[in-house]
Amino acid sequence: MNGALIVVDDVPQAFAERVVDAFATRPGEGFTMALSGGDTARRCYEALAERAADINWWKVDLYWGDERAVPLDHPESNYRLVRESLLERIGGANLVHPMECDRGADPYHLAVGELGVFDLVHLGLGPDGHTASLFAGSPALDADPGRLVVMNEDPTGQNPYRRMTLTFTGIARSRLALVTVSGEQAGEALAAVARGDDVPATQLDAPNLVWLVDEAAASRLPDRER
Repeated sequence: MNGALIVVDDVPQAFAERVVDAFATRPGEGFTMALSGGDTARRCYEALAERAADINWWKVDLYWGDERAVPLDHPESNYRLVRESLLERIGGANLVHPMECDRGADPYHLAVGELGVFDLVHLGLGPDGHTASLFAGSPALDADPGRLVVMNEDPTGQNPYRRMTLTFTGIARSRLALVTVSGEQAGEALAAVARGDDVPATQLDAPNLVWLVDEAAASRLPDRER
């Protein structure tokens, strides 16, 4: 698999530590981060909020790696998840750039292009092997290499709602990509990536790609099978 896989005792705490370190060692004055969704992400942002004093949030610009085509206050909105688990706890950030699916992908594609490089992109891993909203068999997997953001949907219907998502090219424009994987439910998908199976997350690549996984998620890795 691409990147470094690190097994940790507590994924959210390890994530928070990596973000604090990335902020402290950032090459510029500001810091740009693309965020994720899901239960593991929520716990990661709650842990990061506990370290709020270690980051100057007025130097941080927040983007999203993917979003569902729902209102921003919808229970399934990744924006709402970040607002509740992080923004409301830290008091805000310098700039917040939610994905607005009703506008289409082009405005966000242009914004990411103007940004140049993310300091950090946070990703998860679905039990079907997807990451961001890059689903098996979906058009986004074959996006033009020049596209950074596209609209996409899961052709199987397992993951509802039309989505906006960073492409693999967009994700690769990051100094650090952190993939957080927690729990037995994600174990088989992680093992599939480690084996190099044909699942979307196998295609992930970035200059510095790190997989933070707990023991439960790592239990099905080939070198850990009993």
